[in-house]
Amino acid sequence: MNEPTHDTTDLADEVAGAAGPADEVAGATDLADEVAGAVRRCPDVAELSSGPFETVATYLPGRKISGVALRDDVVEVSIVVRQGRPLPEIADEVRAAIAPLVGGRPVNVHIGGMQ
Repeated sequence: MNEPTHDTTDLADEVAGAAGPADEVAGATDLADEVAGAVRRCPDVAELSSGPFETVATYLPGRKISGVALRDDVVEVSIVVRQGRPLPEIADEVRAAIAPLVGGRPVNVHIGGMQ
């Protein structure tokens, strides 16, 4: 008869204080909120947008942060901008605002409209 095997790695990680799934969700929530806040503080950003097919969002338990998609290899941001400045300058400003938060991941900025 085969003995049941138990993966003790998870237990060892928990005992050692390593981040578990709940900590990862909390971390994603904090990061998504921080990124959204930094983008909103950019003077030429009128609002965040979830993009043309509502694909730019971070889904969290009980809510969605539209306009910010945190992926393993890239961060996507979708915005509506105020008219007046060249769009590449606004996109660069958004990238610069969130670069310190996203750990070196590239940032794709989608400009979905103007106000």
